[in-house]
Amino acid sequence: MKQLIKKEENREETGATAEKILLAAREVFTEFGYNGTRMDEIARRAAVNKATLYYQIGDKATLYAHVIHQVIGGVYQDIARAVSLAPTPEEKLRAYITCIAQAVDKNPEIPPILMREFASGGTNLPRLVVEDFAAVIKILMGIMEEGTKKGIFIKTVPFLLHMMILGSILFYKVSVPIREKQNWIPAEVKAQDEKIKGNIAREVARLILRAIKKSNTEDAS
Repeated sequence: MKQLIKKEENREETGATAEKILLAAREVFTEFGYNGTRMDEIARRAAVNKATLYYQIGDKATLYAHVIHQVIGGVYQDIARAVSLAPTPEEKLRAYITCIAQAVDKNPEIPPILMREFASGGTNLPRLVVEDFAAVIKILMGIMEEGTKKGIFIKTVPFLLHMMILGSILFYKVSVPIREKQNWIPAEVKAQDEKIKGNIAREVARLILRAIKKSNTEDAS
């Protein structure tokens, strides 16, 4: 019995250490990017030695993959669950967009990391994360296919639509500090910004649905 308790305690301690390492890695990758990140700095912020870091997670590439996968993999699960509960293609698309916006809010370190990857052409983007993205986009493909078959949506390219959704949310979120610092921005622009603050998912969904919903007079092609 004592041995079982000891094993359980060790397992919990190992899990807590791994979580500390991943949190520290998020911070460092966000600040310095993949190429500028040093394992020494991650170990320092996680309050562990480098040997523990390598033992718990692995090398820098493995750690980077874990950091992004932890978020994108979770987003996939959230989207799949929310979409399965939505009754119509429109509601499914709203759920899809809402999950992405919520993930960005909950994980503010991820937008800078992803935007660096987009800017570099995905130089360091791990295959595991690419597979996560593919799984997310596959859900969107299903939503669009259902909506098109029912005559609700026009035919479009799901990947392009995904980038419109993700790009607008990412750029809006990462530009908040810039907009807040610039006093020259017209008052009417700031007023519009205040209007959608906290409701970015709803606004993006409104615009996207307006763009892709089929009008009564539109040709099926």
